[in-house]
Amino acid sequence: MQERNSIPAGAVLDKWSEDPWTNGVQVDRMEDMEKLVVQTRNSVYEITVIDGRSGEILVRGGEFFPELTPARLAGATLGGSFCKMRGIYTGFRMEFNADGERTVTSPVETIGVLSESER
Repeated sequence: MQERNSIPAGAVLDKWSEDPWTNGVQVDRMEDMEKLVVQTRNSVYEITVIDGRSGEILVRGGEFFPELTPARLAGATLGGSFCKMRGIYTGFRMEFNADGERTVTSPVETIGVLSESER
């Protein structure tokens, strides 16, 4: 019997490059000081965009960020070598760099952009 390996569609370069990327946000297209609330499978993260172009943020949430922590959002990943730079997308993991450490979250389930009155 031949064994079949299951590969997520997002892990195939052709699918990755053809994806319309409509299920998330690009922090490099957001205004400075905009805030997001991101629910992953395991945690809730509060993210404040400091400089979207560079990915500079403040993040709080999950096991590794109990307090607001300066970090850089590398982007959305499936945990492999592909990374949608400065992006946060449902179904993908967020990858942060803070204090010289790389942190990868569980998969994103929902993304909320807070209105000015909620900030």
